[in-house]
Amino acid sequence: MFAKPSMIFAAVILSALPLTAGRAHEPTTPTATSSQNLPPMAGQAAQTVDMFHAALGRGDTATALSLLSADAVIFEEGGAERSKAEYAAHHLAADAEFTTAVPSTQSRRTGRAEGSIAWIATEGRTTGSFKGRAVDRLTTETMVLRREGAAWKIVHIHWSSRNAPV
Repeated sequence: MFAKPSMIFAAVILSALPLTAGRAHEPTTPTATSSQNLPPMAGQAAQTVDMFHAALGRGDTATALSLLSADAVIFEEGGAERSKAEYAAHHLAADAEFTTAVPSTQSRRTGRAEGSIAWIATEGRTTGSFKGRAVDRLTTETMVLRREGAAWKIVHIHWSSRNAPV
């Protein structure tokens, strides 16, 4: 007997989630090689992730929001925002402010896509200064995307980070 698509989706999500939930996030800016070494469909989904981060980095919250599905769920610092509208009302502006101020780099990315679902997991480092405080964080991010028409839309973001070793 075949597993239901929702069971397969849950298994993919659980296998992809980082084990460091509940820590502050710092979105990772894209690099020229963000989508390299990913299967083609996953590479297309990763381009959407990169466009999201690039929009945040420009302070272009309208474009960032356009890449989220209306039912997106964002996990950040142990909290949850359960829709695009809730994210827009709470943390979007702060995420854009932080991303424009503090540079981030990717150290590793993996991902897969099957049918209309993809997941992209990215590791990185964020270093710089924000509001007079030094920032040096190792970051992890998991994004789940769903194909909606011809475009990939982000349906779930899970951000976490920890202090970088000294």
